[in-house]
Amino acid sequence: MATAVASVAETCRAAKRAARALALRDTTVKDAALRQIAAALQDRRQEILAANEIDVQLGSEACIGQALLDRLRLDERRIDAIADAVLEIVALPDPVGELIEGRRLPNGLDVRKVRVPLGVVAVVYEARPNVTIDAAALCLKSGNAIVLRGSSSAMNSNAALSRIAAEAAEECGLPGGCVNNLAGGGREELAELATQRDSVDLIIPRGGEGLKEALQSVATVPVIYAASGNCHVYVDASADLDMAEAIAINAKTQRPGVCNAAETLLVHERVAAEFIPRMLRSLESAGVEVRGDERVRQLAAGEAAGPMPAPATETDWANEYLDLTLAIAVVDSEQEAIEHIGRYGSGHSEAIVTREVSAARAFQLGVDAACVYVNASTRFTDGGEFGMGAEIGNSTQKLHARGPIGLRELCTFKYLVEGDGQVRC
Repeated sequence: MATAVASVAETCRAAKRAARALALRDTTVKDAALRQIAAALQDRRQEILAANEIDVQLGSEACIGQALLDRLRLDERRIDAIADAVLEIVALPDPVGELIEGRRLPNGLDVRKVRVPLGVVAVVYEARPNVTIDAAALCLKSGNAIVLRGSSSAMNSNAALSRIAAEAAEECGLPGGCVNNLAGGGREELAELATQRDSVDLIIPRGGEGLKEALQSVATVPVIYAASGNCHVYVDASADLDMAEAIAINAKTQRPGVCNAAETLLVHERVAAEFIPRMLRSLESAGVEVRGDERVRQLAAGEAAGPMPAPATETDWANEYLDLTLAIAVVDSEQEAIEHIGRYGSGHSEAIVTREVSAARAFQLGVDAACVYVNASTRFTDGGEFGMGAEIGNSTQKLHARGPIGLRELCTFKYLVEGDGQVRC
């Protein structure tokens, strides 16, 4: 099995061989393999849960924190969701061979631009074992072989999941080596993976700034960074405050340990006196710790609005808490909110709550992020929510993919040119 190949270089070479064969498999074969993977996840769930329990226990003993433990932990419901996500990918159109555009040139040549697989995609991720299956399913459907390199904290879970996926895929006629798992060794292994230019076509890291920096310093393989999410909700002067409260609470608390959770709330000064005290009470009820600027603290002191927020520092505005902590600031204008986001945001997901079309339009044009929301929670930035099936990550870059990375984003293209004897003069 490819998952048992000893070295990084050998694993990547095996994936390259598999990628050439996988690119020729038709949709029927790929979809059958994905259905088999979904069924195997259900049939072998006890094997998965037993492996995951070891990782969770070790993580608890190592005090990795509740946010990481939440990402790491699998249960019956989460396994069902992982399997369902695979079946959702089956239902999506196969991007391979899709005609992007076509035309006939004046010289009679017919030119077609069609989608083709990238080849070998390596995904580097931290303590989130569901990524193992999401990434594998997306790569297989888009005709790519995959090299999975999870963190050591999820080593047992990832090994079980990748083994199940590889075995199920090969049973249905996909080539051996199409799903590969690295053990999650140290930085030396990561550096070796990041320099496999002859066999790896793309690396997608999912993790914090530390992972991003580690790759930036060594990578010679192209990288799409699916990194941090310092997301904001801005409450405009015209906002429906009931809507604003619901959106802000959802964006912060629905699942705080993920990259599309809000980390900062910005409130226009014209509604701050009414909105911030009620928001502080709601946040206290939800167990959220607040860091506030001076005007937020003054409003908290003048109202029965729960505990006094701690003073927000420069670090707070730039911080991705990944926890039940929220920074709040009062701004004098929409432009100030846009400038704050431009200074501290990570380019992931930003939201405005407003009843003014002009304010919404100015926010959409002024904020530079992969996803910009009007009157909706940032928590919707997700391949599944966008109808893309699962996702490998959310790119905060602009080339070659931005936002959720789904099937089409895992393809490149080629030009197919047909003639009848033309030569260039």
